[in-house]
Amino acid sequence: MCGIVGIVSEDINIVPLLVRSLKRLEYRGYDSAGFAFVIEGKIVVLKDRGYIDHVVKEYNILSLYSNIGIAHTRWATHGQPSKANAHPHTDCGGLVAVVHNGIISNYVELKQYLEEKGHIFRSETDTEVIAHLLEEYIVNEKLTPLQALHRLVKTLKGTYAIALLYAKTPNRIYFAKNVSPLILAVSPTYGLLASDIPSLIEYSRKVVVVEDGEYGFVEPGNIVLYRDGKVVNWRPRIHVVGWSVTDIEKAGYPHFMLKEIMEQPRALYDTYSGALADENIVKAAKLIIESNKIFITGAGTSYHAGLTATYYFARIANQLPYTFISSEADLYADLASEETVLIAISQSGETIDTLKAVRLFKERGAKIIAISNVIGSAIPREADVTVYTRAGPEIGVAATKTYLTQILILQYIAISTGLLKGLYTENDAKEYIKLLGQAPKAVEQSLQRASPHINRLAMRLHREEHMYILGRLLGAFLALEAALKIKEVSYIHAEAYPAGESKHGPIALVQKGFPTIFIGTPPVQIVEKIASNIEEMMSRGAFTILIGLNCYEDVKADFRLLLGPCNEYLAPYYIMPPLQLLAYRLAVLRGYDPDKPRNLAKTVTVE
Repeated sequence: MCGIVGIVSEDINIVPLLVRSLKRLEYRGYDSAGFAFVIEGKIVVLKDRGYIDHVVKEYNILSLYSNIGIAHTRWATHGQPSKANAHPHTDCGGLVAVVHNGIISNYVELKQYLEEKGHIFRSETDTEVIAHLLEEYIVNEKLTPLQALHRLVKTLKGTYAIALLYAKTPNRIYFAKNVSPLILAVSPTYGLLASDIPSLIEYSRKVVVVEDGEYGFVEPGNIVLYRDGKVVNWRPRIHVVGWSVTDIEKAGYPHFMLKEIMEQPRALYDTYSGALADENIVKAAKLIIESNKIFITGAGTSYHAGLTATYYFARIANQLPYTFISSEADLYADLASEETVLIAISQSGETIDTLKAVRLFKERGAKIIAISNVIGSAIPREADVTVYTRAGPEIGVAATKTYLTQILILQYIAISTGLLKGLYTENDAKEYIKLLGQAPKAVEQSLQRASPHINRLAMRLHREEHMYILGRLLGAFLALEAALKIKEVSYIHAEAYPAGESKHGPIALVQKGFPTIFIGTPPVQIVEKIASNIEEMMSRGAFTILIGLNCYEDVKADFRLLLGPCNEYLAPYYIMPPLQLLAYRLAVLRGYDPDKPRNLAKTVTVE
């Protein structure tokens, strides 16, 4: 959840680079920010509650000169948002400055031990124990920084990505990692590390993912990596990132969320094209047909993609997976065995709850299929088979293009599974796959048709504080994602239900003008049922909205938007982009920044 960046050079002033790089992690969400530099042999720490721009202006940071620095954006987990609790943290003597992402689970006992040794703490955070431990090891026990790091890795329990400065080595940034993500970049000029790729892409497209239990340092033009006191050869692990700085900029759009909604045709085209040649889709299908239980897991939007996949596996592959939210994995893992497959969905590949679910299932012998947008991330490294979406970088906190690319990959795996099970011929499978190739055009046409109508609808709804979003079968799953988008960015309390459930409680809240959105999806057998549900809501005064496909042309509602042919395989691509656009328009009309929803982080790396 927090953002970490470190840059070191021989003699180049890295201060403006560090500020720019940290700002590229703003999408992860934060409540405070800070910087540490070595200047004239001393560590200088500048931090405060609030946005990066505030901290930079408050301390006139861009007027400084330093060849080395670390920076951090913090979401509060231990200790409230405050200047004292913001990172970096230092030791008593000011020789060490530390930034950290994660949770140190044994920090209470470590803090007590250090206080007994005479260390004085100035914050409420778990991170500060790291700085004092290093001081204890280096100053009092006379260990070298690398020896101290080795000892630190053995001592700390929990999750962490750590970057630190030591005043006496002003050309090295030290690091250590367990569970929380940490990336190194290969550069002839700089030493570079960060918690995510966007902050480093300006300087290098070659990255190395640090693995659990590893530690070391970066220096100008060099990386030194250790595990258990032994040097690790990192060069075979270099990944070349397939996108550039322009991909992580707004490119003239007012917000990343709008840019990424509009990028969906391209993201789907790239994902579809990649899937056509991806042998891992067939490998994933083989694992599925060799299993006796299939589970799908994810968090947030990825969970909703998994629910949608449940529908398609049932329809295409005659198989009904168990789909669960990753944070509830403890219950489901007890049902796993060597004949189980878990499909783990994570945009970042680092979502902590999904990673924990993967590890719980692996402990019981389950096979893992990962679906991720980030090559080399943690969950793919744990998986037996990985299929990557090719959505490109997604900066907006509210997932848009990665959601639809996840659905496309899951549909493709379902088709391959059905083919391997002999449910249809190879020609039939080719027709299904050819149909998926229409997804980019479906999104493009839908957005073109919907945009003016969505603008008008948003004007009608933006002062509302509550709404329902209802659907049946596939539509119920799409409704969940639509409600999440609206809640995330506009802060309107949107609740999704299967439409048939409305009479079992939710309808009690409906009164004159209450907005109720109905998702109109195939199969045609449910059209009359949705029509009946709409009439039921209208009779109680609800403002009814129908967003669906052309098979609903005879269904009445106060506001109707029909978006394309009645095809269940293309339904998400016609229906979801306008709903994403509605969430975006509502946020803007209500005066909120859809790229920075309050209290939310793009990548959740703490439990």
